[in-house]
Amino acid sequence: MKTNLKVHGMHCSSCEVLVKEAITELPGVKTIKVSAAKGEVNLEFDETQTTLDAVKSKIKSEGYKVI
Repeated sequence: MKTNLKVHGMHCSSCEVLVKEAITELPGVKTIKVSAAKGEVNLEFDETQTTLDAVKSKIKSEGYKVI
C-alpha cells in the first residue's frame, strides 16, 4: 500500500529523522520519504505485515500529529 500522510509538528531535519526511524521499526515498510517543509510522510508498506493505524501510532508516539 502506498500512502501520503499529513503530519503536523515537524520543523527540521531532526524531526524527519525521528519520524523515519520510528516508522522503519515496523515490519513490512518498504519506502519512506519524510518532508518537514511539506509536513508530509510518503510511504509504501506491506498490508499483510503492518497497518496504517500502526504507522499513525508510531508517528504519534514521537510527539507529532497525523492529520
